[in-house]
Amino acid sequence: MSEPDSIPPSPPSPAAPGEIGAAAILRHLPTLPFGPGVYRMLDSRGEVLYVGKARSLRKRVASYTKTNGLTIRILRMVRQVASVEITTTHTEAEALLLEANLIKKLQPPFNVLLKDDKSFPYILVARDHPYPSINKHRGARDIPGEYFGPFASTGAVHVTLNALSRAFPLRSCTDSEFASRTRPCLQYQIKRCSAPCVNRISEADYARIVDEACQFLRGRNHKILDAWRDRMQAASEALDFETAAELRDRIRALAHITQKQDVSLSDIEDADVIAVHAEAGLVCIQIFFFRAGQNFGNRAYFPAHARDVEIDEVIDAFIGQFYAQRDPPRLILLSHPVGNAQLIEEALSKHAGRKVELHCPQRGTKRDLVEHAVTNARDALRRRLAETSSQQQLLAGVAELFGLEAPPNRIEVYDNSHIMGRHAVGAMIVAGPEGLRKNAYRKFNIRGEEIEPGDDYAMMKQVLSRRFQRLLKEDAEGHDADWPDLLLIDGGRGQLNATLQVMQELGIDDVPVVGIAKGPDRNAGREQFFLPGREPFMLEPRHPVLFFLQRLRDEAHRFAIGTHRAKRSKDQIRSPLDEIPGIGAVRKKALLLHFGSAKAVSRAGLADLEAVPGVSKAVAKRIYDYFHGG
Repeated sequence: MSEPDSIPPSPPSPAAPGEIGAAAILRHLPTLPFGPGVYRMLDSRGEVLYVGKARSLRKRVASYTKTNGLTIRILRMVRQVASVEITTTHTEAEALLLEANLIKKLQPPFNVLLKDDKSFPYILVARDHPYPSINKHRGARDIPGEYFGPFASTGAVHVTLNALSRAFPLRSCTDSEFASRTRPCLQYQIKRCSAPCVNRISEADYARIVDEACQFLRGRNHKILDAWRDRMQAASEALDFETAAELRDRIRALAHITQKQDVSLSDIEDADVIAVHAEAGLVCIQIFFFRAGQNFGNRAYFPAHARDVEIDEVIDAFIGQFYAQRDPPRLILLSHPVGNAQLIEEALSKHAGRKVELHCPQRGTKRDLVEHAVTNARDALRRRLAETSSQQQLLAGVAELFGLEAPPNRIEVYDNSHIMGRHAVGAMIVAGPEGLRKNAYRKFNIRGEEIEPGDDYAMMKQVLSRRFQRLLKEDAEGHDADWPDLLLIDGGRGQLNATLQVMQELGIDDVPVVGIAKGPDRNAGREQFFLPGREPFMLEPRHPVLFFLQRLRDEAHRFAIGTHRAKRSKDQIRSPLDEIPGIGAVRKKALLLHFGSAKAVSRAGLADLEAVPGVSKAVAKRIYDYFHGG
């Protein structure tokens, strides 16, 4: 969602000393216009507290000076306001779009925030090759082709692709693999690919399968089935039993896919179903994706908000932030009505370039779908509440075990991974009352010639130094740094002492540190815990806090190992072409498609290199000189 054209006024002057809260807002009112726009409430440090949109900026901002009618959350925000910034827009719909973008970007503490904002996967039928491939795609849509989705998870995409390959034998290999094949791969042997790489199918026949797959993904499966049945009957009458059997298997596979849908839309092709359930001060939003009349899965969200926020305000904020970077479908079904539905429809329609409708059904099939989503939201929220309660008990046990003043809200666990000092990486995972916080995980590439290969203590020192120097810098700049309440180090006395040395050098003495090491014979369940000034100790093998700490240590180990393997694999598959100046991804792809491998490129003559599309004479000379010592 692009930011609309706007006409910002001159920035207001800073608040006078002691002018905080309603008085600071009043001082800005005379300069505010009566037109639509977005306002930002700032504190004395210039940090954004709240972002809002308004049909009339002056009237809306003026409402914050009447403190008697404000909620507790907004009243707390007003008491911290030192200045107000605005951006005017041409329409209120543009203001709504801009508000959603700014909330996503700035994450103001007094707005309802959508924390989990990962991109959704799609199925891509790539059209940049004579024989298009079909694969999972996530990220920018910069590859020519057709995108189908979104799917709620990568698992849903893999299940769909696996089922599709039985009915539509299309290739899933990369273009370089395609160019280098000399005989069919295993996918052809198990009838999941038609082997266009070795000309086992004509380009026209392959294109027909591609079109059939796209029609199916658009929801036209009945038309495809009817055509296949006619072709199967014709092949059988012509005694072409091999073709008839192949079509029979594809019909069965396609029928199996269509029968697996447990929730379906009978009269609607594209729609999102958004349902909300609130309980115990928390809210769960469940969203189902229906595309081409098929259920593409669902995902639960738990937006951060104050306890006094109404459900319609949560839905309003969710819709704005969720579709800020995504194309909305033509129909969005809601479990609860929203107050400014017409404005949201106008904003989403402007963003999508077509009409988008919000609907809160009261009866019929659509209402059944919404009720199904509400049930899923309720179940997901109750699971979250149960997990949170259990997590709080475990954190209280950790506090008691290690003598902390209170249950920790943020535990950071550190581990290193390397092979004889090569491809060394450090890893940090984070856990708290809500469980593992994977968006807070961090990777550290161990660097520096002064570290001896395999020196785990020096590696840990470097990781912790970089981490806590950053926290100190954020504190010095006035930012709210995420300081841990407990450090858990994978290792024994040596790792603990290395950590304490870093803390002492940085002047940090208020972060508890614990080392966790494998016990005798490295048996799980016999872990030893190391604390400053205490003898190592162990817990009972079935102690619940021990299981909790083991899971944290194992998660840090898994994350470190995965990071190390990814780094090692990347180095192993690096091509000599990556080292040549001026050879980017496009030219590298063109060279590999033309010659089949980097080794063949290295043996090519100057004239052959110049024949590659996109490779000029100067670039060809540079490549030739690189491989021939020029």
